[in-house]
Amino acid sequence: MIVDMLNTSMYSSNTYLINKKIVIDPGMNPDILIKELEKYTSAKNIELIVLTHCHFDHTGAAKALVEKSNAKVGIHTDDVAGLMDDRASAASVFGQSAPGLTPDITYTEGDLISINSLSLQVIHTPGHTPGSICLYEPGSRSLFSGDTIFASGSIGRTDFTGGSSQKMITSIEKVTELDVERLYPGHGPVTDENVNRQINLSLQMAKTI
Repeated sequence: MIVDMLNTSMYSSNTYLINKKIVIDPGMNPDILIKELEKYTSAKNIELIVLTHCHFDHTGAAKALVEKSNAKVGIHTDDVAGLMDDRASAASVFGQSAPGLTPDITYTEGDLISINSLSLQVIHTPGHTPGSICLYEPGSRSLFSGDTIFASGSIGRTDFTGGSSQKMITSIEKVTELDVERLYPGHGPVTDENVNRQINLSLQMAKTI
């Protein structure tokens, strides 16, 4: 699995390009995203855009990337409505309107996202939003954690519309059952330093909120 990380602004999410075919969380700055993306591949090569949740800083550039690539868009079924809602998408926090995007694919717990030889396991991890997901690639033991877990034991906020501290705890407990070697979070640095311990620290933090 080849992973390239892009970041288009201080507030935008990390964007991950996988095997030149899949984009996870395109962020919210479409012009910069397209420019950065085309350092690695043509936008026309993108086949799938996976959204780890509905928040605008992860999804705002999705529609523009679809127009450039004709890629399909996937999100968990519980966050579909959030793409149309200014509050649920947190678009109002950024002075924007909701992405207004209708996904082509909706995911549920246990789904597999497969392109060529790559398979990503969908793990439903509500807490930050109702439809937050993590994606696990077992071959490399890589976890794309969206805004559920960050490096150094940090976690996503639970005080936005649809957030839940208790669901966050349950979700992170589920993630602790995985063997993770490399963590690709929605914000902040990628890490491969004793990641399972970092995830357990995230669980401890979630229990204090």
